[in-house]
Amino acid sequence: MAARDPEATKARIFEAAVAEFARHGIAGARIDRIAAEAKANKQLIYAYFGNKAELFAIVLERKMLHLAEAVPVDPDDLEGWIDRLMDYHAAHPELLRLLFWEGLEYGSTELPHESDRQEHYRRKVAALRDGQERGVVTDAIPAADLLFLLTALANWTAVVPQMRRILVGDEDTDRDRLRASVKEAARRLTAR
Repeated sequence: MAARDPEATKARIFEAAVAEFARHGIAGARIDRIAAEAKANKQLIYAYFGNKAELFAIVLERKMLHLAEAVPVDPDDLEGWIDRLMDYHAAHPELLRLLFWEGLEYGSTELPHESDRQEHYRRKVAALRDGQERGVVTDAIPAADLLFLLTALANWTAVVPQMRRILVGDEDTDRDRLRASVKEAARRLTAR
């Protein structure tokens, strides 16, 4: 009989949950499918992660933390940050899908673990505010608003690829031109 490895089981459950929630959202996700994909029983999922809504919150929280660690806001190199953010979402499309499912299902109501998310964004806003205080980023737009606008610019192309294809085109040259346009818009939005 094989030895049990709780950490490996948790990791399999987590990865299966990421895929399931990205594909089906919170309401459409099924614990049965997560268990089958992870080769774990449902009771372990509930024991390790709680109910389905809690599992979704944990999945999103960890994915957001990974993004924050991989692509920190850099007010001294906003164009580079935009590039890294766009590259990250191209490589990890599930994160934006999870965020949009969350938006569809929760709307403007309070989120599970919302205070943790607020703290996560406070650090990003503080980085932009520091750039404003040092004069490398405009202070004409409040830092929180500026972060919201910049992430929207960078993320929208990955969120609605069909619109990108229809409006901009789908060739490599079209995508490169759009990326340059996004960076130019960010440059103008943040210029002193």
